[in-house]
Amino acid sequence: MPRVYKPGKVAIVLSGRHAGKKVVVIKQLDEGTKERPYPHAIVAGIERYPLKVTKRMGAKKLAKRSKVKPFIKVINYSHLFPTRYALELESLKGSVQSETFKEPSQREDAKKLIKKQLEERHAGGKNKWFFQPLHF
Repeated sequence: MPRVYKPGKVAIVLSGRHAGKKVVVIKQLDEGTKERPYPHAIVAGIERYPLKVTKRMGAKKLAKRSKVKPFIKVINYSHLFPTRYALELESLKGSVQSETFKEPSQREDAKKLIKKQLEERHAGGKNKWFFQPLHF
């Protein structure tokens, strides 16, 4: 079976709290682990998407509307839907490990790092589709 979920691949969460949100795969574990004996992936996604901005808005309002609220999660492959899109986020690969989820302080640090990376990506105007919520 071909490996669909590679690091950088964008997917959509199908069930749970973050259903309908876009995520990017940071690390895939096809065989599973001792704690999780099923194929799963460590993903980073957008819990709250940035809002629309216009030319007339001031710098303060623009900064507030451009914020991104990220989440990190370990998700079973059966709850992910792969897309044709990919994000090349080299800096995110080392930011989240399996050990990150064991301690809340590590988790918060990882979220801050991911937030910074995603906001830079959004400000640069790259990967516009990833920063828009799904409408269906």
